[in-house]
Amino acid sequence: MFTGIVQGTAKLVSIDEKPNFRTHIVALPEYMLDGLETGASVAHNGCCLTVTEINGNLISFDLMKETLRITNLGELVVGDDVNVERAAKFSDEIGGHLMSGHIMTTAEISKILTSENNRQIWFKVQDPLLLKYILYKGFIGVDGISLTVGEVTPTRFCVHLIPETLQRTTLGAKKLGHRVNIEIDPQTQAVVDTVERVLAAKEAAIQQALDIE
Repeated sequence: MFTGIVQGTAKLVSIDEKPNFRTHIVALPEYMLDGLETGASVAHNGCCLTVTEINGNLISFDLMKETLRITNLGELVVGDDVNVERAAKFSDEIGGHLMSGHIMTTAEISKILTSENNRQIWFKVQDPLLLKYILYKGFIGVDGISLTVGEVTPTRFCVHLIPETLQRTTLGAKKLGHRVNIEIDPQTQAVVDTVERVLAAKEAAIQQALDIE
């Protein structure tokens, strides 16, 4: 599990490409290395990856076909930065919201509005069916960052970013057309799905009663 409070960025220094598989190596910040072991989980742009090899601060991770398909990690090239967060411990402060590191889809940046000390970014979700889980003032994970949803339209949603978020994460360098990883808040998803099932069952019962009459 992760908190969505990005601990820093890491530069991608090497990529070993294979058919439907990729191993990439990042230079992890020194302050994130304490106690790190192979098998540990580190989120990259919100996607949970497993440490496969450690050489000083150069840390290797394997990316499977599904990861490359669902997330934006397959688009990375050497020199790119990724948002990184180590797995949360039970004693950690949950400053954002609990996140699993399981990316559901990606979204394209469709509009950026910048004003003094503030930036509003609009996203168009690749799978529009997931918009029902994105609610005004609800939680959402964007490239591993725990954010509060601003406005929501039938096709897009936006978030508001403070200077600290822009400085600490990769969102400050994003441009129009860039893709970001999206993780839906699982509690919101559970509530929406439950309400839909209850309403569907109620409608079916009413229809059945009408048919009997």
